[in-house]
Amino acid sequence: MNLKQRIMRQIEAAGPISVAEYMAMCLFDCDAGYYTTQEPFGKDGDFITAPEVSQMFGELIGVWCVGAWRDLGSPDKFILCEMGPGRGTLMQDLIRAASKLAPDFIAAARIHMVEISERLTDIQQATLDAHRHAIAWSKQFSDIEHGPLILVANELFDAIPTRQYVKTSDGFVERMLALDNDKNLVFVGGSARIDRALLPPASDDAPEGSIFEISPARSALMQDIARRIHDDRGAALLFDYGHLQQGFGDTLQALSKHASVDVLHIPGAADLTTHVDFYSLAQAARAEGCKTSAKTQGEFLIAMGLLDRAGVLGRDKSQAMQNQIRADVERLAGPDQMGTLFKTLCVTDPATHIFPFEAK
Repeated sequence: MNLKQRIMRQIEAAGPISVAEYMAMCLFDCDAGYYTTQEPFGKDGDFITAPEVSQMFGELIGVWCVGAWRDLGSPDKFILCEMGPGRGTLMQDLIRAASKLAPDFIAAARIHMVEISERLTDIQQATLDAHRHAIAWSKQFSDIEHGPLILVANELFDAIPTRQYVKTSDGFVERMLALDNDKNLVFVGGSARIDRALLPPASDDAPEGSIFEISPARSALMQDIARRIHDDRGAALLFDYGHLQQGFGDTLQALSKHASVDVLHIPGAADLTTHVDFYSLAQAARAEGCKTSAKTQGEFLIAMGLLDRAGVLGRDKSQAMQNQIRADVERLAGPDQMGTLFKTLCVTDPATHIFPFEAK
């Protein structure tokens, strides 16, 4: 049986499944999950992430990491961790930029990559072959050794399963997947309800059919990261597409070959995500005693010197190369592209304040 048939068989045997269960099966099934079997990244994959757009993205994160290390007092040993490292491109660019800017930073770093996919781990190890002697791979964040922590993650939280609740005449109930009379996967309202305290203030005024998304798994991971940062000192820099304030809306989407496809069409064959609720992530981090601050990706990159770096990168290059660099800048930071849709959340221990974020 393929994955869709197994999902249908499970529903027939045990009843409707939640959106979160469906996402988990589609993305992480051992035999047929998207991240287990597909090649998601790059022009030949299903989407292009910021590190794949231009080396400038990873380089500027490297500059930020060096600044964070210095704000932590330049410890002679610290943990540099990337979660969900894709093909290893971000870390490759980060290491190159940081090595030129502060060799002592690289000498002090114990680099850890957290990746659950063995296939992607192999790709990362090939990309970072020159540095493999200095890098450890782990499957879970909890496996990372203790010590001052600088953590980065790009498009990590969007793939963590999300629960959806739909408003009915009887309040918000969990949105589930079931089978119709023709054995097609369909969305239905379930019986489980959400605690009203978790809903946004305007929930009473929301029309029937409104959908609210919440991800306890995302908040739990954020709490684990924040707890480590609070106890051991450190900072995290998190990039993802999403919103800074809670609201209503169905953001469940599937991408295949850079185009949107039906989220129920071929489970496991397309990337399945929802927008990240940065408000909830910040609340989870603050509950562990950390400080948080957020910007759009465009604001962060411009503040970190994206335009200057683009100028240096394009100096004495061909007109075609300069045009490509300008296009990359626009894609990374432009308001109509990744610059506004993608947000950047910074989480630090109470004693640390890192440019270019506000102290909160």
